Amino acid sequence: MNDEINKEASNLSSSFKEAGSTVFVTGATGFIGSYIIKNLVEKGCSVRALRRSNKLPFYIPDEILRKVQWIEGDVLDIVSLHDAMENADAVIHAAAIVSFAKRERHRMYHINVEGTANVVNAAIENKVKRFLHVSSVAALGRTTKTETINEQKKWEENKSNTHYAISKHHSELQVWRGFAEGLEGVVINPSTVLGYGDWHQSSCAIFKNAYKEFPWYTEGVNGFVGVEDVAEAAVRLLFSNITQRKFIVNGENWSFQQLFNTIADGFHKKPPHKEATKTMGEIAWRLEWLKEIVTGNKALLTRETAKVAHSKTSFDNSALLNALPGFEFTPLQTVIKNSCEKYLDALQKGILSL
Repeated sequence: MNDEINKEASNLSSSFKEAGSTVFVTGATGFIGSYIIKNLVEKGCSVRALRRSNKLPFYIPDEILRKVQWIEGDVLDIVSLHDAMENADAVIHAAAIVSFAKRERHRMYHINVEGTANVVNAAIENKVKRFLHVSSVAALGRTTKTETINEQKKWEENKSNTHYAISKHHSELQVWRGFAEGLEGVVINPSTVLGYGDWHQSSCAIFKNAYKEFPWYTEGVNGFVGVEDVAEAAVRLLFSNITQRKFIVNGENWSFQQLFNTIADGFHKKPPHKEATKTMGEIAWRLEWLKEIVTGNKALLTRETAKVAHSKTSFDNSALLNALPGFEFTPLQTVIKNSCEKYLDALQKGILSL
């Protein structure tokens, strides 16, 4: 089986090479999407990217951003999507809302599910050659038991799944429907993504909390991966002949305590030293919920994130490594060290604030 996958991955289509191909990217100003456009530009692709505002990611070099054809639009705007995708060779759909806040739930389902359906439909109508959907390991589902998950895991409806996970599961169903209607491409399921970005948003906030010497840790286990590895895997899979498959993109499985300790060490800060038990987590998310109601500020901890922090879930990356000969994940120690250095430099230059 692995020999067949390797042959399939290495046999690139003669009519579809990186250099010169036009790739349309949604979510291009987000954390993963911005590193994907960087990777595409560096490989000689013509990149057309969707954005909702004039704000561009400060952590991507200007010389990269200037080479992108930026298009104002939204995944919920069917007409603009169709026009923006015209004559594109391929589509990478990275637009999504990651939220565990109840007040953002309706909008998250709207963007993640309906938005994905719109992108899939536009890709079919424009007869794009390849389609890559950026999903999440959350879409594979979680359970309360300690386990290692691979791509064969079947979705199960249970209370361990967050609403974000449910929205990503349903967005994947839209992509598989597209594959059934003639699209060719793959789905990737990154684990928690680490790297240098805007630490006021997404998983980058982990670095800000460690810098501010957040004192609490849990014994939970999760998968983590460098953002540049996610971008590289996505682009390699896009330009392969592999189709109608999904791949977990996960560097290593670490405990949250190990992660926080390593980031704190990279910042020369005090590591977390108080264990947050499940009972304490139940109290903490309720206090954060009350504080959000009173102040209007987004809660730092929710019922859903408290559950994730205590789960012990590992992710198997062997399918991706077998499919992409020569691809290697950057060790998390290196990802964190390099990221911490960039965050410290950005703070010193006033690019980032606390």
